[in-house]
Formats: sequence, C-alpha cells, structure tokens
Amino acid sequence: MGFDLNSIEEYASNHFKLFIFSVAGIVVLVGVIALTVFFIAIRGQEQTMVPNVVGRELTSALLELQVKELYPRIQLRPTQTSADRGLILEQDPRPGTIVKAGRRIRLVVSQGAVLNRVENYVTRNLEEVRMELQTINASIIGPPLLTIREPIMYEFSDESPGTILQQRPEPGTDVTGPTTLEFVVSRGRENLSVMVPQFQGLDLSNALQLISTSGVNFQFNVRERRENESYETVVEQSHIVNTMVPINTVVQLTITPPQALASGEVFGLFSFTMPQNPYPLAVRLDAILPTGERRLIFTVNYMGGTFTVPYRLPEGSELVLMMLNRELHREMVRGI
Repeated sequence: MGFDLNSIEEYASNHFKLFIFSVAGIVVLVGVIALTVFFIAIRGQEQTMVPNVVGRELTSALLELQVKELYPRIQLRPTQTSADRGLILEQDPRPGTIVKAGRRIRLVVSQGAVLNRVENYVTRNLEEVRMELQTINASIIGPPLLTIREPIMYEFSDESPGTILQQRPEPGTDVTGPTTLEFVVSRGRENLSVMVPQFQGLDLSNALQLISTSGVNFQFNVRERRENESYETVVEQSHIVNTMVPINTVVQLTITPPQALASGEVFGLFSFTMPQNPYPLAVRLDAILPTGERRLIFTVNYMGGTFTVPYRLPEGSELVLMMLNRELHREMVRGI
C-alpha cells in the first residue's frame, strides 16, 4: 500500500498548529498567573487598625500588637518619676489608623527617672553638682527632677570654698518625683588673707598671669605714660608689696597704654560689674576676632564686683565674659 504524500503533509501541518496553539495557551496562562500574583502583591497584605497602647505596660502592648500582626520599634525615654517605668508614653501611627499587617509601630517607652535615689553630694564642689544636675534635667521630659534651693546657705569652714558640707534630703533617699536639694556650702576660712605681690614694673601679660596665680582681688586703671615710665606696664599699685590683706581687698593697678598700635588695632579697658560671690568663681574673658578666631584674654577666680581688664585687639572684635562657662556679657571693640 503506497503513502499519500499530501495526506502526510496535511497531518503534520495540523499537529504543528495544535502544538503552536498549546504553547500559546500555556504562555497566556502563565501570563495570567503572573498578573494575578502581581496585583495581589500590589494590593498588599490584610489591613488592620492600630490599637491604643499609650499608658499601658510594654508587655501588654506587645501582646496586643502581635494579635494585630503589627511589630514594635521601641525607643526608651527617661522621665521625672520612677512610677511610670515601662509604660508606653507615645505611639506612631496614632490609635485608629488603618495600616497593612506587618507594619512597624514606633513605641516610646518610659525608662523611669534617671536617678532612683539622692546621691551623696557632701565634699563635692557646688558648681560641679550644678552642671551635673543641669545635664540630668535636660535629658528628661517634664519638670526638672532635681533642683537646688536658692539662696544657698554658706558658712565658714576649713574646707575649700564651694565645698558642700551638708545636704537634705539625705543620701540614699528615694527619688519618686521632682525633688529640691538643700545645701550648706563652705565659704572658706574666716578672715582668709593673701599676700600682695610685686605688680609694679610688670608688663600687662605678666601682671595678668600673676593675678591668676596669687588670688589677689584686683581692679585696673589706665592713665597716660609719664616721663621715664614704660609703655603698657603697671606703674602703680595701691597696696605695699608683701603685706597681708583680706582676700576680698581690691588692689588697684594702674597701667599705661602701648607706645603704638597697628593699623585697625584698639587699646581699651574692658569693664563689667557683676554680683559679689560668696567665694571666688571661675571667670574668663575671651575675644572673638573679626576672622572668627576665639582668643583667651584672661582667666581668674574672681570674688565679684567691677571686673576690669585692659586689652589690645583689632577693631570689630567681640569681648565675651564668661562665669562657670555661662556667658554674662558681650560687647564689640570699637575705635574712638
């Protein structure tokens, strides 16, 4: 029996078309499946409502978020009391917000007071304690945790001036909320005296250095140079050299101006009156030059009163007076 060539070709053609249609159908099916998956992905996960967990304990809040298929991102924050330790202070998103399951919820959790008990401040320096408490209070939300009652009580003692002698509440007292500390602070020894050194004949730089190390209370005056006197030099002092004077005695120092000034330079006498201190406190005078450079002019422990310092600076500089790293006064240097 012979083969019909035309029948064979027709049979092959039909099967080839069937194969093509099958492949095309599979391609279309795969495409439909891919599009379905794509749109499901775009649609996202099941939506849920954010619960209100503010004011609740952390453990309870986490269990409720888990039921809603929400996940926490926790931040700790100190507060002014230990009573709210572990409670939720804030949340984001807000309660009632509709979000997708799996969303991260930011929880701000109280870690309680930074201090649980009053520390022992006796024998410590008052100003150091002030700075420490400022740092603590700046890190908490709400009213300051620990404050110092003003005015401070001072008494004479053999301890260094500024040393805390007594405190209330006692060390170890529980801190359950804002607390006021009462201190008794040393004024230093009664009738404390210092020896007046030789200032006359010193140039300004050396005179300032000697003031810083001698502990003498001082005040500068400026007058024109007289015959045979040196320029920019202490030419008079009010107290005799090597005599003992009470620590609060003001030694007057008279200085002459410089012989010549550079172009744009100014010579002057900085003067600022500050309250009297119970004992000498760290005072610093800086200059901020027109270039932006900050330059130390003078630093000393000062009792208070009229603080005077001669200076020679470029016009347009700023003089900045600091006490215990706190700015008291600032002024511009101007020519006449």
